[in-house]
Amino acid sequence: MVRALLDADPQVKLSVSYTTRAPRPGEVDGEHYHFVDLNAFMVMLNRGDFLESAEVYGNHYGTSQRWIETQVALGLDILLEIDWQGAIQVRKLLPQAISIFVLPPSIAALKSRLTGRGQDAEEVIAKRVAVAREDMSHFGEFDYVIINDDFAVAAADLQAIVKASRLSLDKQMQRHGSLIESLLA
Repeated sequence: MVRALLDADPQVKLSVSYTTRAPRPGEVDGEHYHFVDLNAFMVMLNRGDFLESAEVYGNHYGTSQRWIETQVALGLDILLEIDWQGAIQVRKLLPQAISIFVLPPSIAALKSRLTGRGQDAEEVIAKRVAVAREDMSHFGEFDYVIINDDFAVAAADLQAIVKASRLSLDKQMQRHGSLIESLLA
């Protein structure tokens, strides 16, 4: 869904998170994640470099605050692929941020998708499903919920949320404030 959104909308940029986990086969540093060791991550965390950070499955993840600020100043929409812990932190710092929770159509479908990746052992998948059940209990804390049953529908829903958010009063005033003022003068 993320790739479909990025391909369809050049105004959306994906934030590449920092992580302490090892790269999976095919992952490229700086494209999928910024892979750093624990010491480097903790230095960045203690310096206040992260907009949000969380520990997930024993690994640390964080979003560069400086990069986000730079992209927002350029007028771009930024997509963060983060868990509910990070989303709470982002909403506190950026209350205007729009949060979207993606749910699988069933636990069986989730297990099938994790197994289909061919990257994790059965016990890792079982742990991920158990953690996912807890994570899913936080869906009510988000602005929007997408059920990822039919990919095309879910991708279209994500694009619709992004497009609609650009039409909010606040966003329109930011982008077209002088035009609106001149129309009312």
